[in-house]
Amino acid sequence: MKPGEAEAIVAGTHGDPFAVLGVHRDGKAIVARCYIPGAESVEAFTPDGTALGALASAGPDGLFAGKVALKAPQPLRYHARNAGGDWWVDDPYAYGPVLGPMDDYYIAEGTHLRLFDKLGAHPLHHEGSDGIHFAVWAPNARRVSVVGAFNHWDGRRHVMRHRRDTGIWEIFVPGIGTGEPYKFEILAADGTPLPLKADPFAFHAELRPATASVTTAPLAHAWGDAEHRAFWAKADARRQPISIYEVHAGSWRRDWHGNFLTWDELGGQLIPYVVEMGFTHIELMPITEHPYDPSWGYQTTGMFAPTSRFGDGEGFARFVDGCHRAGIGVILDWVPAHFPTDAFGLEHFDGTALYEHADPRQGFHPDWNTAIYNFGRREVSAFLVNSALYWTEKFHLDGLRVDAVASMLYLDYSRQPGEWVPNEQGGRENWAAVQFLQRMNIAVYGAHPGMMTIAEESTSWPGVSKPAHEGGLGFGFKWNMGFMHDTLAYLARDPLYRQWHHDEILFGLVYAFSENFVLPLSHDEVVHGKGTLLTKMAGDDWQQFATLRAYYGFMWGYPGKKLLFMGQEFAQRREWSESRQLDWDLLQAPAHDGVRCLVRDLNRVYRDTPALHARDCEGEGFAWVVADDRANSVFAWVRRAPGEAPVVVVTNFTPQVLTGYRLTLPAGGRWREILNTDAQGYGGTGAGNLGGIEAAEDGAAVITVPPLATLMFEHTI
Repeated sequence: MKPGEAEAIVAGTHGDPFAVLGVHRDGKAIVARCYIPGAESVEAFTPDGTALGALASAGPDGLFAGKVALKAPQPLRYHARNAGGDWWVDDPYAYGPVLGPMDDYYIAEGTHLRLFDKLGAHPLHHEGSDGIHFAVWAPNARRVSVVGAFNHWDGRRHVMRHRRDTGIWEIFVPGIGTGEPYKFEILAADGTPLPLKADPFAFHAELRPATASVTTAPLAHAWGDAEHRAFWAKADARRQPISIYEVHAGSWRRDWHGNFLTWDELGGQLIPYVVEMGFTHIELMPITEHPYDPSWGYQTTGMFAPTSRFGDGEGFARFVDGCHRAGIGVILDWVPAHFPTDAFGLEHFDGTALYEHADPRQGFHPDWNTAIYNFGRREVSAFLVNSALYWTEKFHLDGLRVDAVASMLYLDYSRQPGEWVPNEQGGRENWAAVQFLQRMNIAVYGAHPGMMTIAEESTSWPGVSKPAHEGGLGFGFKWNMGFMHDTLAYLARDPLYRQWHHDEILFGLVYAFSENFVLPLSHDEVVHGKGTLLTKMAGDDWQQFATLRAYYGFMWGYPGKKLLFMGQEFAQRREWSESRQLDWDLLQAPAHDGVRCLVRDLNRVYRDTPALHARDCEGEGFAWVVADDRANSVFAWVRRAPGEAPVVVVTNFTPQVLTGYRLTLPAGGRWREILNTDAQGYGGTGAGNLGGIEAAEDGAAVITVPPLATLMFEHTI
């Protein structure tokens, strides 16, 4: 060893311990060197147990060295002793690198699409031994070590090899297996120790409030969802019935003690419920690992780890597979816009602004006190793209709902003048974020044709659901936030005044086919003092229930895919809280169960009636029948699909029964009433057109429109 190297090894400041420790040629001899803090004597052995002799002390505090009777360098084991006993140590410095030159090339280029197979912690049989390979990106660090119970959390024991061309640090640690908590100990470029960091590519983590990553085996689940995946791989999602049940896994239901259900318990209860209710998909609010329950998962610290709150990855795989076998798709709420500033997370990961922008005008989000990803950095973009690919590949997810897209697209989002940095053209568009989103969508759709991505985008950014090769962002769908805002504002008004706000309903059809839309009634509408969908409706209790039922009928008849947050399908009265389960006891009340029965039947009618879903995203499937009856607050339209019977939807948003109501239907003949939100079984008055209606040859018809109700008529002749 060169002068000062022994002291640097013991201090944990040596820049390249692989050049010193391990097994090396020294002239014609083979020399073994090891650092085992606390050891008073050390003997060397081959992995198969052949004794090679004792090593001599070579410096302070557990540094040993000596010649060994080997013909070439190879991995060794050391038997260490002190006054307190003896123990075995596998030599991590005797193993070569695992990553190769092609990994370096693609990582440096930012185009590696299998990073989740290379970075993080992976069980591996390497150079004759079993262990875990650790790899992490920290290009500006002076030193990176992996620490855990296996080395007494001592960062001097497993200092990692620095691949300088890419900034990746890696080490193979023999003799350890799965279930080991670990973190990375990092010294910044100036030698300052940083807080211990969780693995950005961890596949499992300790249950909060603990924050260590945990080594885990690759998924071994035997999937049985080939039929489900084959169907969606060939389907055009725009022309399929898609009705999404949005779920917060921690508060849908809990056990008798108020604890979270496991994935298996959720599967046993949630899947049959969703099937019975007729929803086609479950959208899970973020189940990526996160430290703080009230964040609902939107401040994630584990972009590759299902949260340990509900079990491990195998449990989540069983849940998804169970959904698929029952014909239910699973969508993950995915958060690539920002990340929390917890010390163990990504913030200043290697002592520099690595994943985020250094300038707070670009790298700090004022709304959520979080850090914003630097989308223009190729390694960061690759990290996020790989996260999307990981969930879709490993867990067979059917979709990603991408959170807070608007915050990504605009440099001045939630900022005042002077608080943001313009782009190169002086504008507010974040072109780096645009390129990232396009790249993500291209990668996901290219690898998994049955997938769909959905943007939560609340502005008029053009082409959100337009293909990336045509200049769009490349999403499959976009949330229609305008529909939600306009309709809820309209229905909060007393029915007497709705006639003066008729355009709040009409306006949505001006742009209804400019994107592939999902109509969202999400968790955002039932938190932070907003009440619930039921309490948003104007009027007394009867009017609120009737209006909500009419609204659901209106929405299920309106063009666009559907999304409803849990609890709203039975008109939850209390505002949602992540800290308790839904108020399932409300189903004992006929009014609440009536709403549930209506949503179930709406899903059935929507799914079984092509006219209501096959042209959700195309203008040819919609035409107004009544758009100008302001006095009665009536809206009526026809939904069509090629070769299918048309359906007319009629909504009365006043509490008056409209008898003898005249309108002109698209065709003469018999029209069957296939749904009436005022039916007695749903808690309504029972008014309607039970026997159907007969339209004249020119379509002229007379119908009864119940109070605060939506009707659907299907042409039968």
